Amino acid sequence: MKKAVVVMSGGMDSTLCATLALKQGYEIIALHFDYNQRTMKREKQAFNDICDRLNITKRLSLDVSFIAKIGGNSLTDKSMQVPKTGLSDSVPNTYVPYRNGIFLSIAAAVAEKNDAQAIYIGVVEEDSSGYPDCKAEFIKTIQNAINLGTKDSTKIEIKMPLVSLSKADIVRVSLENNSPLELTWSCYESEEIACGVCDSCRLRLNGFKKANSTDPIKYKF
Repeated sequence: MKKAVVVMSGGMDSTLCATLALKQGYEIIALHFDYNQRTMKREKQAFNDICDRLNITKRLSLDVSFIAKIGGNSLTDKSMQVPKTGLSDSVPNTYVPYRNGIFLSIAAAVAEKNDAQAIYIGVVEEDSSGYPDCKAEFIKTIQNAINLGTKDSTKIEIKMPLVSLSKADIVRVSLENNSPLELTWSCYESEEIACGVCDSCRLRLNGFKKANSTDPIKYKF
């Protein structure tokens, strides 16, 4: 059976990736990262709940807390404020420097060890916070580097099925494929009830609004 490593944060994008990978016939190795982010415990709960719902038994949760030691972002540095004024043209301070590059390098090691043919990652380029490591060009380039730096028998394709979708599209495709949106977590700041005003909550809520649908999770307002 073909195998895929799916990088899963517990959010709606990576959850849809896992749902699509299953529908495409992959045996999934679910990969989650703890990096001392503000909502680390809630994200891990979402990850495990989603894996249980999708019957994913092979799962790996790794401690990459060195990312927090590098710092430079409001997700790991609580002395910095998470933006709540809406998206701007500049890269927000919620950008964790080179996070997807780090995640994909580790995912490549997991994929090679397990003889997986694919890595799924839920990057979104068109309707997102503007993170530079979510660009399709970057993902394609790191795929080439991974295949150059692994065994000749290792051929890994990094799949990014959501990269050109809007958040509204992601909501619609999630609903069409019964992706468990009610189990996902997107909020950057709160672990109890989603704040509704951070960049991630704003993007999510706007996606549901444009898709003429109601978000199944609770918000503070």
